[in-house]
Amino acid sequence: MAPGLVSDSRPDSLPAGKPTLYLLDNFHPQVLAYCQENFNAITVDHPLHSQWRENARYLLVRSSRLTAKDIDSCPNLVAIGKQGVGIDKIDAEACAARGIKIFNTPGVNARAVAELVLTLATASARQVGSIVAKQSLGILVPKEKCSGLILHRKTIGILGMGNIGKCVANIFRGAFEADVIAYDPFLPANAWADITHKRAQSVEEVLEASDVITVHMPLTPQTRDLIGYTEMQKMKRTTIVINTARGGIVNEADLRRALAEGLIWGAGLDCHEQEPPSHEKYHSLWDLGVVSTPHIGAATAETQMQTGMAAATYLLEFALSRATLDARYTHRLAHALAEQSSIKYENSTVAMIVDKERSSSSVIPTSTIIKNTFPTHHSIISQC
Repeated sequence: MAPGLVSDSRPDSLPAGKPTLYLLDNFHPQVLAYCQENFNAITVDHPLHSQWRENARYLLVRSSRLTAKDIDSCPNLVAIGKQGVGIDKIDAEACAARGIKIFNTPGVNARAVAELVLTLATASARQVGSIVAKQSLGILVPKEKCSGLILHRKTIGILGMGNIGKCVANIFRGAFEADVIAYDPFLPANAWADITHKRAQSVEEVLEASDVITVHMPLTPQTRDLIGYTEMQKMKRTTIVINTARGGIVNEADLRRALAEGLIWGAGLDCHEQEPPSHEKYHSLWDLGVVSTPHIGAATAETQMQTGMAAATYLLEFALSRATLDARYTHRLAHALAEQSSIKYENSTVAMIVDKERSSSSVIPTSTIIKNTFPTHHSIISQC
């Protein structure tokens, strides 16, 4: 048997010759058609779907949660395809213990998320959220009572210089002739050589210099509350904070306080600690003009198709022994993991070698998480 080629585990009622794939969520029609053409595709409405725990070698997921208990209940599981970047709903350590591969799709959603960053920034600058909310309640809003900010030739600060961060930089430079300052401690000095920007040496440098600050990194114990009240005190009074990465990186209680005290101009959140965001929990932020969306950064038809196709393709390549299972193509982890791991740069890519003696619950062994060969600058800190 060829390396990486795994014999399929399938119910006798399914035809031979194709690997069997269980889809745990609904997917874009083109993704579904691709899966049905190349796999024995067991969709959520298939009569055999309830047998996925005992039979599945390959799973394709979009938003379903896979706990350690779920993983343990799948004796035949070999690989998981994850539509999108985040794997926070998959117990990666349980997968690592079993040698189960996770194929996510970093970079594919970069343009969609970057466009939403632009949307949230401009909406916040012109106080669109609060104006629309008042009008929806039947309140007349005279234009004389409205004020806003111009973003032309202002400074965009980017925390995390991965695919999304780079796309944001290009969009803001093109749309607003913006100056760009970016921070990512693990990228080589020549990263973004094709983009005019200032490379910050610290998060604080970005906070103090920027008119718009946008976050693009994973949520880890070390990045939680990265931007809190103390950090917002260092910002300009006209600063706009954008979070399209993960809820919890921007401290929401501190954001509420900073806005109420006028420390910053506004904020746009596509990610919240509670998702979807409820009126009960978030109305006090919305009343302060925060522009809020329910994690829709990748929620475009094009992106749903592209990310779903990428995850399914990676699984098929792996099942047919065509995947390049090399540490150079690992998922980029949070910068905090660097403290618990050895980092080696090879040919402008990153290999993470986990120190097994010091690994903890915050460490995800990169031998478990595989991404394919989308051209990208790799970054430990970057979300995507």
